Amino acid sequence: MAADDAGIGGDESDDDSGIGSRELAVAAALALAVVAATAAFPAVADARAAYEIPVERQSSAGDLAEPTGDAWTSVETVDVPMSSTGAAVPGGAETTVESVRVEAARTDERLYLRLSWSDPAANASTDSLRSFADAAAVQLPVSAESQPPIAMGSTDNRVNVWYWNAADGTESLLAGGAGSTTRVPESAVETRATHTGDRWTVVFSRSLASDRANVTDVDPDQDVNAAFAVWEGANEERSGQKAASEWYYLSLGPNEGGTIYETVLWALAGIAVVFTTLVTVEGVRRTRGE
Repeated sequence: MAADDAGIGGDESDDDSGIGSRELAVAAALALAVVAATAAFPAVADARAAYEIPVERQSSAGDLAEPTGDAWTSVETVDVPMSSTGAAVPGGAETTVESVRVEAARTDERLYLRLSWSDPAANASTDSLRSFADAAAVQLPVSAESQPPIAMGSTDNRVNVWYWNAADGTESLLAGGAGSTTRVPESAVETRATHTGDRWTVVFSRSLASDRANVTDVDPDQDVNAAFAVWEGANEERSGQKAASEWYYLSLGPNEGGTIYETVLWALAGIAVVFTTLVTVEGVRRTRGE
């Protein structure tokens, strides 16, 4: 019995029944790491949300095709900053449009994008040598699997461009890098535009599904990247001289139950609480000599 008691006593002194110092240190480190990650995740989620353009689902098209349609009243507006294309393009650093308001809606069959920007005068004629029409464009990746280079894509990651010109109407374009633009025949993109007061408002629309190769197939259950450009005719802007945005994304995917960022955030928070509690309990136990 004495030997057994000694053995038991030896086990207690080594504290094998509790959490060892090494395990405690690891647990503490993990707890700190998880807490730090939990704190950082809102910033990641906010960064993504800053580039989100919500897409409102509507049961019918109604008057979504009209720039001043009542159906747009409930659609959230995103103010997208615009910047010049840079000094590499002659006059490229002297664009005038600083932002464009973007709204997005869809039905089960069709996507609608409404762009609106400040422009004191409507330039809709190219009759003279030095006259240039106002214009706007939406750029989408041909493939939703990756994000193409913002400057008209690349040879292995091409983009579609929905282009509206106040003088010449609407075109659908395919590009695989700067200077590689080609016209997609029989464009399915439709536009309607109006200039009221000091603003242009243009609605682009197209069926979600594409009926041909090298044209963006919009999946109603998957987010899609989008970028925007505006040309100010009064400032003689044309071709590469334009105001353009960064990549944003049209939030088409399902969002029931919160975004994945919110789910991960709460999971990390729960893990952090568990580890922190374990570390605290063990610390108290050791302090009391238990």
